[in-house]
Amino acid sequence: MAEVHIEDHSSPIKTPQQLVVVVLLSFIVPVAAILLLVKLITGGMHIDPDSSAMSEEAIAQRLKPVGEVGMVGDAESTPTSEAVIATTPTPAAQASVAAAPATAASGAGAGEQVFNTVCQACHATGVGGAPKTGDKAAWQPRIAQGIEVLYASAINGKNLMPAKGGAAGSSDADIKAAVDLMVAKSK
Repeated sequence: MAEVHIEDHSSPIKTPQQLVVVVLLSFIVPVAAILLLVKLITGGMHIDPDSSAMSEEAIAQRLKPVGEVGMVGDAESTPTSEAVIATTPTPAAQASVAAAPATAASGAGAGEQVFNTVCQACHATGVGGAPKTGDKAAWQPRIAQGIEVLYASAINGKNLMPAKGGAAGSSDADIKAAVDLMVAKSK
């Protein structure tokens, strides 16, 4: 018969001091790794709590709602017993909407404003196949079709670009001014 030989397992931890070191390192190393990862992700950003952007008023301004939703009428007074939902912009939202047409209707600057706020999102980087502003090779065949074709594409939408580039509140004249700006930068 063969004799069964059982080996004792040996541990790398031989003394109580080694055990204490291993236990402490098992807590310290993950915490240090998490802190270093956070530092890497945030890029070492330091936010000055005394800056004007961190004031209570500035924070409240950034966090306030754009509009309010309320019920108009109640189920008892409405003949069809359906309540109507109405949205009311907050005073700040009304002020920004009222200011938008005034700035958009500023003539030559309107095209630049529409380009900076809407068009450049795709035309600066070429998202979705949009020709990059300033890329003469990409714009040359489009310009050759005529400015009216470009206006129609911008106003009605084409391929992935929605009508008016998504700036539905802009006038046709503002969109045309933005097209003129992009064509001028791409000739």
